[in-house]
Amino acid sequence: MVDEHVDVLIVGAGLSGIGAAAHLAKDLPGTSYAVLERREASGGTWDLFRYPGIRSDSDMHTLGYRFRPWRGDVSLADGPSILAYVRETAREYGVDRHIRYGHKVVSASWDSATARWTVTAEVEGGESRTTTADFLWSCSGYYDYDQGYTPHLEGVDRFRGEVVHPQHWPEDLDVTGRRVVVIGSGATAVTLVPALARSGAAHVTMLQRSPTYIVAVPGRDAVKERLTRLVGERRSYGVVRWKNIAVQSALYRLSRHRPRLVRRMVRKATIAALPPGYAVDTHFRPAYDPWDQRMCLVPDGDLFAAIRDGSASVVTDRTATFTETGLALESGEHLEADVVVTATGLNLQLFGGAEISVDGEPVRPHKTMAYRAMMLSGVPNFAFTVGYTNASWTLKADLVGEYVVRVLRRMRSTGARTVVPVRDGSVDEVPLMDFDAGYVQRVVHTLPRQGTSAPWSLKQDYLRDAATIRTARLDDGVLRWS
Repeated sequence: MVDEHVDVLIVGAGLSGIGAAAHLAKDLPGTSYAVLERREASGGTWDLFRYPGIRSDSDMHTLGYRFRPWRGDVSLADGPSILAYVRETAREYGVDRHIRYGHKVVSASWDSATARWTVTAEVEGGESRTTTADFLWSCSGYYDYDQGYTPHLEGVDRFRGEVVHPQHWPEDLDVTGRRVVVIGSGATAVTLVPALARSGAAHVTMLQRSPTYIVAVPGRDAVKERLTRLVGERRSYGVVRWKNIAVQSALYRLSRHRPRLVRRMVRKATIAALPPGYAVDTHFRPAYDPWDQRMCLVPDGDLFAAIRDGSASVVTDRTATFTETGLALESGEHLEADVVVTATGLNLQLFGGAEISVDGEPVRPHKTMAYRAMMLSGVPNFAFTVGYTNASWTLKADLVGEYVVRVLRRMRSTGARTVVPVRDGSVDEVPLMDFDAGYVQRVVHTLPRQGTSAPWSLKQDYLRDAATIRTARLDDGVLRWS
């Protein structure tokens, strides 16, 4: 029995899903849609993660939606502010009335005879709800909401303190006067360390196996402040957004073409931010080139400030085993700890873990090729939103939203019931994500592939994508309409 039918079914009510629904509401009025959200609240990442200091790792003038300006001058906003922005967007465009909470999508099957998706979701009590849709849009992000990644921790059972993962932060955890060790050196770790130091911890140690590129940025955008006074909030947003896009793009390109130069620039800035004589090359000199992995941004250099004032420190070593009172390291050093935070990353998971099939045949993502990094070869009437690894997530999400609206508008105007990207076999395959981050490399073999030429290739270049995706012909010989 079908509980509901809609023109478009969106999975996920986070930053991507609410953005997708807003695109439909404002650009395709009259389109019926629903948003299935597995949790009991909207906001996705920004509602799930509650660890101290949670904030964006991209500037807000590009993380904000293109169609709804982020108001304010803060460059890297805190989690509650971002959550409020996402929910305000949902209310402004009426998206909140279309969200079905507590719906965990477990399967989606396409039937060519009826040109419809049948989507099954589990709800409270283990019951199932079925929704049919003409078009399915996955906006569930790319990581497992149930469990973060934690490597094997030798001897953890003997540790007398607390061990927590940032993805499931205990509301009642108090670190006041306690020694904290944060394992990891990614965006979460560099956010947690200064925040915990400010929370009254006796001392916070960031324990890393290897260094990460960490760059201090101003906490507030001075250009935005001045422009807002001159021309107002809305006009200044557009200018600052493009300014920041240009800066991000230029840094990324420079990093890929002149990595040694960028290495020297980052090292020089790091030396200036740390105490004289600090072992910069031990703790802040990565073995890889800039942007082989994502750079970590710290507002107003707060991590460096915590190191300077002695409330935090960095140790570069490997854990041998937990002890009753802390961590024994391979070097022989012992770190005393009352609380250990495993900021060790995410488990990547596509499409929320749902099983997808076409005419009874399971879709194996690694056997498909991604079309413009938003549709899958051989999978009709389906799109997905995954953001950039080298820029703000929402830049790509907005492009996907605009493109899907174009596709749906053409289907409506021509009477087409299906659209599907079809490979011709002449395009060579390469990994979808050319990115060395651990959460990607652990599962890269399970991801869709991309091609070596358009429209099957993803260049991680917003400026190029914005030009091509917005102007690309829909009759490109790859998309098949029927």
